[in-house]
Amino acid sequence: MSRLAKKAIPTGKAEVTAAGGVLTVKGPKGTLTKRIHPTIDIAVDASGVSITSKDRSRIGKTLVGTFASHVKNMTQGVESLYVKKLVLEGVGYKVEVKGKDIVLTVGFSHTVALKIPEDISASVEKNVIKLESVNKESLGQFAANVRKVKPPEPYLGKGIRYEDEVVRRKQGKKAV
Repeated sequence: MSRLAKKAIPTGKAEVTAAGGVLTVKGPKGTLTKRIHPTIDIAVDASGVSITSKDRSRIGKTLVGTFASHVKNMTQGVESLYVKKLVLEGVGYKVEVKGKDIVLTVGFSHTVALKIPEDISASVEKNVIKLESVNKESLGQFAANVRKVKPPEPYLGKGIRYEDEVVRRKQGKKAV
């Protein structure tokens, strides 16, 4: 069992309910739901959310820590949005939002269109893509999918990278 799950997880402004095998977290920014694993027991009271394992199995203990992190991320997300920023670097690299799609022009012979999930909002300012969501999981996955289209390369640094990512640069060929 993790240290995170030993104490009750504070809910802050979020309203947490656990019923019928589903955990629901409501807050000012939105609502999130997650299925509860059968080996996990969740108790919601005034002090916060307490997570325990129904059995003492190894899987039950590991799921307690995992689920504690999920609950913490869910309560944090419905109170204040999670934000990821991606930067395009390269000559002629462009990005635009068209309806429910992000359209990338990143040096291929064609444009690449990625469908934006329902719970994520995207905006573009010059060469920076700003993604916002209450769901940390889906936000991270979508940001990784966008980055995967053209990851930064180590010689010139061209590609799509996270705003806080540092690309380790390699030295090119040396003239003798």
